[in-house]
Amino acid sequence: MRRYPLCAAVAATLALAACSSGTDSEPTTPPPTTSATSEASASSETPTAAPGQVSVSPGGVTTAVGAPAESTEEEYSQACIAARTWMTEQGGDPKSQIEPYLGMVQSTDSAGPGTYGTPWSQLSPGRQAAVIVAVQAAADALCG
Repeated sequence: MRRYPLCAAVAATLALAACSSGTDSEPTTPPPTTSATSEASASSETPTAAPGQVSVSPGGVTTAVGAPAESTEEEYSQACIAARTWMTEQGGDPKSQIEPYLGMVQSTDSAGPGTYGTPWSQLSPGRQAAVIVAVQAAADALCG
């Protein structure tokens, strides 16, 4: 009896449910075991932040926000596709492109589908968390 399709469907459903509505009161990332500043690189563990805190890479890029992700399925999909397209254009391992992509979005403060049409600095913590979730999904080719 093969269970692989069911496992894939469950994983995809969980990934979408984590950032689709923002109505849940539970954060989409577990609290960290150390300080709010992550020293993990984008290609290793997924950074996390305690509720109300921000995790910043050694390069100064926000890599996790301690807030529940807030986006619609359509926004999530658009942000994921925008990030995936950028990562593909850069070449190499998409996971190694997470921090550079987030750095670009944050430093240029651009407003496009990757940030729901709003500059990063104007996004609420929940919306910033949702952008990060979409970018991580893009690196894992989970845009759908």
